[in-house]
This record gives sequence, C-alpha cells and structure tokens, in this order.
Amino acid sequence: MAMCRLHNNKVKPSVKVDPNKAVPTIEVPALSLDKLKEKTENFGSKALIGEGSYGRVYFSNLNNGKSVAVKKLDVSTEAESNNEFLTHVAMVSTLKHDNLVELCGYCVEGNTRVLAYEFATMGSLHDILHGRKGVQGAQPGLVLDWMQRVKIAVDAAKGIICTRRDIRSSNVLLFEDLRAKIADVNLSNQAPDMTASLHSTPATPRLSEDKVKQCVDPRLKGEYPPKAVAKLAAVAALCVQYEAEFRPNMIIVVKALQPLLRAPAPAAAAPEMFATVDFGLIEAYK
Repeated sequence: MAMCRLHNNKVKPSVKVDPNKAVPTIEVPALSLDKLKEKTENFGSKALIGEGSYGRVYFSNLNNGKSVAVKKLDVSTEAESNNEFLTHVAMVSTLKHDNLVELCGYCVEGNTRVLAYEFATMGSLHDILHGRKGVQGAQPGLVLDWMQRVKIAVDAAKGIICTRRDIRSSNVLLFEDLRAKIADVNLSNQAPDMTASLHSTPATPRLSEDKVKQCVDPRLKGEYPPKAVAKLAAVAALCVQYEAEFRPNMIIVVKALQPLLRAPAPAAAAPEMFATVDFGLIEAYK
C-alpha cells in the first residue's frame, strides 16, 4: 500500500484562536520561539534529525542542558484551534510513565506550533532493525540479542497501555540500557483499525501457518530459545487479529511476555521446536 502527501504553494491558513475559551494548565514550560530558532539555527538542515507527515524534528538543548527532539508541526495539516491543541498538550504534559517519551516543553506563537520531547539517544527501533527511516540505503544498527528484543517488547507493551494507539517500530524510541518508550502519544479511546496491521502482513501468514522460524531475524544466527520464540509468536499473532475484540489488551500482553524475561539461556534452535504455536497461551493470563 502506498501513501502520498500532496503539496501546494498556497499560503498557510492562520491557526484558529478562540479567545473565549480558557487555556488549560500545562505542566511543562512554554518555550520561546526565538530561543528555539537560535538553538536550531532557524530550524536549519544541520539540526534536522527527522521528518514526517506531521512536520520536521530538530535536535536541540534546553537552557537546563537537557537534550530534546524539537518537533515543528505543519499547521497546514492541523484542523484544531490553538485552544484545542493546548488542551491536548495539557493532557500529554500530565503523562508520566517510564515507557512514554516525556514532553519537555511547547511553543505556540502565531502560526508556529512546537513540541519538545526528551531525546532518544539510541534512535528508534525501526532504525536499529531496518536502518534510518526515509534514508535510502541506510543500514540496520546494532544486532539486538534475544533478551534485548524481549525487554523492548515488554517495555513497548507497558507504554501502549497508557496510549491507546496503534503502534509501529518508528514510534518505539530507545534510550540508555535500551529502555523502550512510546512516542507520539494519542489520547483517543478508539481501538486502532487494521491499517496499522498492514505493516505486519508479511509475518502474519507465517505465524498462522506455524512457521515461526521464518519470522526470526537471521542475524540472531539461531541464538534464541525456541520455546520462548514460539510463545512470543503466539502473543504477536493475537495482537494483529483483524477484529479489535479478538486482540488481547496490553495488560494481558505484558503478563504473557514478562515470563520470557526469565527464559533460559539461548540455545541452537532445532526445527521440531517450531512445529506448533499455542494460540491458547493468552487464556492463561486472563
């Protein structure tokens, strides 16, 4: 499935402002646009570290020395008023969790909207597994061993509990000790539709055919516990069910995955170990 975004040369519309609505209390500091421009060389290419449909991301340091990813939003794609946006920012500013990327500041001046998040020192999970997103010919990063992958999966599941959003590897950011945190928090109460699962379609048929070994990263070179892989595959297969009501909630997923953190040392995988995947595994954790 291909997606594209149309561009035109029209003047960007002014952001709607409703002076009659009270601005909510925001628990992170407001940042000066002039200071942000100064620290990012006027949002220049040297500070640019990422780009997406929402806008561009720049590296910067706050006055307290904290490194942040400065997300400059494209207001031409935003339909909400400043008050609606600030209400969203206020809600996000209250979220404090070990597995959510922390909002460190914000800026709303004229047509400019900026959010500053803690900087992920290890990049995204996508960058490590597949190479930097959007960069042609980018090579994958370090090879994560089995236990590191399980830990990242558990961390991500814990973060998703709070976000109620669809997820992809580019939204899983990695910090020191490979702690995983979820970025771009969405406070919607709706379950994700299966447009998100399109990213997992190559692996899903293999899981349902019990050919789990085909889904394992060959860079692991067989260094993983086959039984644990089969258990994780069972959980993963349930998480990509087409209908939302058939997917386990993330609390159950965390309970199912945590025992894998205590798995025995990896051993060479024998083919017969992948003969079946127990899709009833999740029932034991309900």
